[in-house]
Amino acid sequence: MSGPSDRWAGPSDRWPGPSDRWVGPSDRWAGRPPWARRRRHRGGFGCLFLVLFVLVGWPLVFAVTAALSFLVRNGGYHVGLVLVVLAVVVIVATGRMFTGTGQTLDDLADASRRVASGDLTARVPEPSAVPRRLRELVASFRTMVDRLGEDERQRRRLLADVSHELRTPLAVVQGSVEAMLDGVHPADEAHLRAVLAETEVLSRLVDDLRTVTLSESGTLALHPEPTDLVVITGELEASFRARLDTAGASLSIEASDDLPLLFVDPVRTREVLANLVGNALDHAGSGVRIAITARAVPGTASVEISVSDDGPGIAPELLPTLFDRFVKSPASRGSGLGLAIARNLVLAQGGAIEVASRVGEGTAFTIRLPAATPEL
Repeated sequence: MSGPSDRWAGPSDRWPGPSDRWVGPSDRWAGRPPWARRRRHRGGFGCLFLVLFVLVGWPLVFAVTAALSFLVRNGGYHVGLVLVVLAVVVIVATGRMFTGTGQTLDDLADASRRVASGDLTARVPEPSAVPRRLRELVASFRTMVDRLGEDERQRRRLLADVSHELRTPLAVVQGSVEAMLDGVHPADEAHLRAVLAETEVLSRLVDDLRTVTLSESGTLALHPEPTDLVVITGELEASFRARLDTAGASLSIEASDDLPLLFVDPVRTREVLANLVGNALDHAGSGVRIAITARAVPGTASVEISVSDDGPGIAPELLPTLFDRFVKSPASRGSGLGLAIARNLVLAQGGAIEVASRVGEGTAFTIRLPAATPEL
């Protein structure tokens, strides 16, 4: 026969110790029935809406009772029955709406507290029997948390990519300087130029990071003005002439006769075109033919610019993420930020950019930019 103390032993102990009450939020309601879990809403909006429901419901019940009493005294039994049924339906529907609204608002408050504490996995269950505006609020909250989660993932990925890109040139600079200090390599012009080249890589990477960050945040200063695309492409051809001759490549420029002026930042637009032409020279190899064509888009106040080459093309698996930061082919020696900058600069000027490529046939980038209106 067991002693008195044995009656409370075992997993079915009715009196848990103090440590059992301080469990995590996800474990507090484990094993309890649904009605017990809902108790947490009674002290919040659910309690408020219950009071409102009582305040609204009692006058309705009183009015229905008075009307039913009057109808019964005057022989209107059928009308009274219909009235009772309608009253019950209205009360039940109103009660469901008040209860669902209070519970949904409590869920929103709980999820907001979790998000504020850094938990971006917080979600609000899809509500039912609540007003349309409240459903829209829940959907907006879900979209907001999804975007916050995506921004956080991009931030972590950016930090990882930046640290990876900085590691190589810094390691080269550190190794070269240490070798000179240890007497392994002489501090002559050849070795110092190698160190200088790596510092230039670091400088370009920092500038590219600044540009892509400012463009993504919408704080990049742009100075749009009526711009002649023919002038920009002419300057671009002159600046690439030495590289084109060295690589045995060609650059052709063709613009339609009715091409209007662009309303863009000329410096940033030239930067976009220079990035695309430079990529073609870097990845397409010697003898590549690059073509820049421009035409007015009928029925719109915009100009379409195409930068195409007959190089080896881009692998299909890279195309969906080609404009993302630090996306590049294994053979690329660039920072992987050029196309991300080009896309952001085009979007910041109210344009659009897309790419089409086939392996072995070449690549074509298509840019659409706004044209200057006559009043400009």
